[in-house]
This record gives sequence, C-alpha cells and structure tokens, in this order.
Amino acid sequence: MKVLVTGTAGFIGFHLAQALLSRGDEVIGVDNVNDYYDVSLKEARLEILNAFPGFTEVRIGLEDRPALNQAFSEHKPRRVVNLAAQAGVRYSLTNPHAYIDSNLAGFCNILEACRHHSVEHLVYASSSSVYGANTSMPFSVHDNVDHPVSLYAASKKANELMAHTYSHLYGLATTGLRFFTVYGPWGRPDMALFLFTKSILEGRPIDVFNYGKHQRDFTYIDDIVEGVMRTLDHVARPNEAWSGERPDPGTSRAPYRIYNIGAHQPVELMRFIEVLEDCLGKKAEKNFLPMQKGDVPATYADVDDLMRDVGYSPKTPIETGIAKFVAWYRDYYHVT
Repeated sequence: MKVLVTGTAGFIGFHLAQALLSRGDEVIGVDNVNDYYDVSLKEARLEILNAFPGFTEVRIGLEDRPALNQAFSEHKPRRVVNLAAQAGVRYSLTNPHAYIDSNLAGFCNILEACRHHSVEHLVYASSSSVYGANTSMPFSVHDNVDHPVSLYAASKKANELMAHTYSHLYGLATTGLRFFTVYGPWGRPDMALFLFTKSILEGRPIDVFNYGKHQRDFTYIDDIVEGVMRTLDHVARPNEAWSGERPDPGTSRAPYRIYNIGAHQPVELMRFIEVLEDCLGKKAEKNFLPMQKGDVPATYADVDDLMRDVGYSPKTPIETGIAKFVAWYRDYYHVT
C-alpha cells in the first residue's frame, strides 16, 4: 500500500521507511531536514532510502500547510505514520516555540490533511514522557497522565487529545504510540548512547545525570519498527465497552487507541554504561550530576495491550542492541 511517513530523515522514520519499502509498500517520505542535529547524518539516511524505487522524497515541514496538502493531494496515501516532531526534553527548556510550531501546529496540519484526503489510519508518535509525575510502575495507558513535567511531554499529550477529537468528530482512525527510549544504529546524536560512545572513544568524560540512578526502558530500533508496522496494519476501532462514567484513557468509543511501545524491561543507567564499556573495550570517565529539570527518574512500559492486540513481542536485550550500535558507529565514523 502507499504510506506517507513523516520524519524519514530521522532515526525511527528512516528505519520504518526501510522496512515498509522492503516488504513492497510505497513510501512518501516527508521531512524538512532541519539542523536540530547533524544534517549530514540525515542526508546519509535519505541517500539509502532514495535508492529504493518505491520511495518518494518530499522535503517540506509540517508547519507548511499548503505544501503538506499538496503532498497529500498528489500522492493520495492510504495510511500515514507521523514521526516528525521537535524532539528532546532538555531542548524544550530553552527552545519552547519550536515545540509549538512543529508538535502542535504541524500535527494539526497532519490531522486536517488526513481528514480531507480520506486516510484510513493515522499512526503517530507520542512519548513515554507523557507519564510525567506518575510513579506507579509499570506505566499503563489506562492511567491518567495529566501531570507532564516538560513542554515536550505536554506537546505529546496534546497530540493524543487532538487525535481523539478527530477520531470522535470525523471517524478518523488514530493510534498513538508512546515510545520508550529508542536506541540502535543510525541513532540520534543527542541521545545518551550516541553521546556516551563518542565521548568514551574520544577520551572525554560522560555526564551521568541523577548520579546514575536513572532507570530506562531501553528499546531496540528493530523491535520498535516491528511494533509500528503491526500497529499500522491493525486499524484502530472503537471500544464498544467504553463508558463515560469510568472513562478509560487508552481507548474510546471513537476509533482511537493509545499504546506503550517499549521493551518492558527497565535497565539502570549504570548497567547500560557498563555494557557499553564492554562493547567499546574502554572504561568511561564519569561526571556525576543531579537530575535535570524536566527529567523523570524511571520509565517502565506496560505493553500488554500491544502484545494482545497486534502480537508485539520485543526480543532484543541491551547486550545485543548496544553491540550493534557500536559496530555501526565504528563503521560509519571510521573509528578503529
């Protein structure tokens, strides 16, 4: 089928587009290739995608409503995966307007385009950050998430609310995926694994926030992509048992679903660093720091709903995933 994927120059979008193309789908790849991080890495991803005959690159931003509508009119996608967004909790502390422009105005444009061009299913990226001040573990999509602790998290919660409105008003099937700390080859340079690897290999200290007491549900990219594809193929439907007297946040009487997508296996940050040191054959010099504003001490995904509904089954332990990232990093940056 023809799938429009936003964020195809990005980490997850690149891997998803590859997987869709490899199974025979056509992919319309939308990305503005901004300079939030190294543009050359984004261009290298796009170079790989453009080698597929079924890939069409459309270089626009989600904020450009006329251009986005033109892309939908011209290519007529059957389904849409929206992964383009301004990412990063820490960046949102100093650049809040970037999140309003991309994550709110841009997402509204996606919803409107899907509505007016008869898209049968919109899958979009939410984030584990929406759990904010919640401390009950594991995080469940059936829990209330009304206490975000960063603007990034608030923008992702807003996306879920906006999607529900369109599902309710217009019958647009929408599925939100709350991603939990995705890592792997071709990953983002602003993420911990990339930063740690670069610093350790260059002999520089790494910043270890919350004095290394963080726990994260690190999820390997291949497991994420499998879950996104399974979800894309499973069009959201109404929950006929939904009750306004006891409203379930994860479902609706409208064709709307929210899922966690993670490894269901939280790992302490110090253990994550230890595995990375083993893969690099080099110890890290650690600069222990307090927890940053907007951050949370732990994440842990309850993925029972996704496993039940689409057969999602994460398989990659951090020992395997980190080793694959290190192999990619050494090859890409020619590091011996």
